[in-house]
Amino acid sequence: MSGKTDPKSPRKPDKDRDARLKAALKANLKRRKQQARVRAGADDSASQEKE
Repeated sequence: MSGKTDPKSPRKPDKDRDARLKAALKANLKRRKQQARVRAGADDSASQEKE
């Protein structure tokens, strides 16, 4: 019986899951874009130092 959910508690619809996934994706893309900018800046400064 411990494996079953409480029938009195309302089940959350898939909208909550979609909202969480959307927020996580947005945060992930933001982080990846920031990392790409840092790498691009590091590459630019490294190539300028060589010249």
